[in-house]
Amino acid sequence: MTVRSTDVFVRHRNLLFTVAYEMLGSAADAEDVLQETWLRWVDVDVAEVRDERAYLVRITTRLALNRMRANARRRESYVGPWLPEPLLTTPDVAEDVELADSVSLAMLTLLETLGPTERAVFVLREVFDFGYDEIAAAVDKTPAAVRQVAHRARAHVAERRPRAEATQVERDRVLEQFVRAAATGDIQSLMDVLAPDVVLVTDGGGVKKAALRPILGRDKVVRFLEGVSEGPAEADVVVVNGAPALRILLDGVLDTVVSMVVEDGRVTGLYAVRNPAKLARLDAVVALTR
Repeated sequence: MTVRSTDVFVRHRNLLFTVAYEMLGSAADAEDVLQETWLRWVDVDVAEVRDERAYLVRITTRLALNRMRANARRRESYVGPWLPEPLLTTPDVAEDVELADSVSLAMLTLLETLGPTERAVFVLREVFDFGYDEIAAAVDKTPAAVRQVAHRARAHVAERRPRAEATQVERDRVLEQFVRAAATGDIQSLMDVLAPDVVLVTDGGGVKKAALRPILGRDKVVRFLEGVSEGPAEADVVVVNGAPALRILLDGVLDTVVSMVVEDGRVTGLYAVRNPAKLARLDAVVALTR
């Protein structure tokens, strides 16, 4: 290990974390992958490396792919829907519209429907703009095969992503309406801010009360939200994964983080993370970067 090795790794650390997190949806897993990347990197002769950034991303991608495949087996026994681990993010993430979109809970949940290689290729190509040759080296495929995988993944995501992107002003307004309606118990106002076909996905991890399947439709969503209420709660708005989200505390303890998708002035998607293990990192801001 040399001083240069350490400097190079530190310089690219936030990028490597972001790559691993986008592939895994878990900060804990991403940190493990970074640790393994570092252990591999210290054995490398840096003087022989032509492109340090690409080399490090290649190591991280391969390790993340291994972790994704192992996680797929563990997720089969997970209780209820699995949602990504939410992160408090720095303001600059929200300013990078493409990065903020790629790390949103909605997008990370959508990426869960891709296979490991498809997800890795999509993330490296669409988010980080790596060339097909570089991606091919990372996923152990030919550039031609990577192009085909990228095309399939892009089409898959395009079919399922929100129909229209809301502006920051629109999201803020809708979130304010949602918070006010929920805080005052004004059911009609809550109904007004939700789209008729709104979908609520809750992740309690088998530890906290949550629906075992996504809940579809405004009436059912409102009934569930009423039923899951556990008494007086405090709520504030924080920036989670590059977008405003609702942080709910019960008796001063973080209970739930709610991220939402806004289209045409109404909430079309709600992602509520209640699993305590996934809320452990919401006490510090995380730097994500491209």
